Amino acid sequence: MTPLYRSGLSTRASLALLLLVAVVMLVWRWPAVAESTTALERQPLRIDAGDEVFRLEVEMARTGDERRIGLMDRDSLAPDAGMLFLYDRVQPPQSGFWMYRTRIPLDIAFIDARGRIATIHTMEPCPSDTARECPATLAGASYQAALEVNAGFFAERGIEEGACVVWPGRKEGCSAAD
Repeated sequence: MTPLYRSGLSTRASLALLLLVAVVMLVWRWPAVAESTTALERQPLRIDAGDEVFRLEVEMARTGDERRIGLMDRDSLAPDAGMLFLYDRVQPPQSGFWMYRTRIPLDIAFIDARGRIATIHTMEPCPSDTARECPATLAGASYQAALEVNAGFFAERGIEEGACVVWPGRKEGCSAAD
């Protein structure tokens, strides 16, 4: 390939060509980014909380990019919907989630490797346009999955730590009596 400066193009024309290529690449890539926020697999999820069972339909965030985007830039979440963040390995208690570019208040349940809710937190949207200014909500316990739902979901239904969360693909479930 001949370098642009040797092809006879002026510096200004070379810069314009590079800018055009960058814009085309961005536009070409943009639909994939937009789809990643809307095309997540949806699965049924069940929370066994003592004598009551609660059912939701959740989006499954399995990859690093899906987990990073999460529920960013959404204006609402259906009452019985949520997002389940899945990890291949147990995450440490000092890791957690933030609300950068998340517009709706959420509850988050950190779920341990046995499928039990280890901790529950409520998270408010971060008004900052700067990611580093948004506080993190730390799990406070080891977890292998996290479930985000509308704020108040767990308290309104009496769902507490220790409740069992079951979704398709889990190797084994758990019961609230364990």
